[in-house]
Amino acid sequence: MIRAAQLEDMEQILRVYDTARRYMKDSGNPTQWGDDYPARTLLENDIRKGQLYVDEEGGAVHGVFAFILGKDPTYAVIEQGAWKNDAPYGTIHRVAGDGAVKGVFARCLAFCLCLSGEIRIDTHHDNHTMQHLIEKNGFARCGIIHVEDGSPRIAYQYVGDIRGKSMDNS
Repeated sequence: MIRAAQLEDMEQILRVYDTARRYMKDSGNPTQWGDDYPARTLLENDIRKGQLYVDEEGGAVHGVFAFILGKDPTYAVIEQGAWKNDAPYGTIHRVAGDGAVKGVFARCLAFCLCLSGEIRIDTHHDNHTMQHLIEKNGFARCGIIHVEDGSPRIAYQYVGDIRGKSMDNS
């Protein structure tokens, strides 16, 4: 079940992100989140803004993500490509799972599609697991954006699943 995160969930949320950072390091992506991203203060701010969500099963948090409606400043400039359109969109950020349950990203996407039919996401060039999940779930690679610290990210926009129909019509 996807629901809005609460401050009371913080210890479980931090556990999920810790597990995800270890997985990223073990799978050849040690620099994207380093040792302490996302910071607790960022997550608390996301909760206060109502833009952090958890994937909960059996009373335990197994996945976390932010979904932010509106223009993302880091997406204003895209290189080596272009966005599919200029329609208003939501952005998925900071997706993480603890590995205990499958399908966290698919549930995240289905939830976000209920809030906005236009979705963008980005990931680090070393995050091959996320690239696979993003592309498997109907996103098209659009180009390269740069996040706040200037580092590049592969940028994607949702275009529907690989069979040509959107997920919400399945």
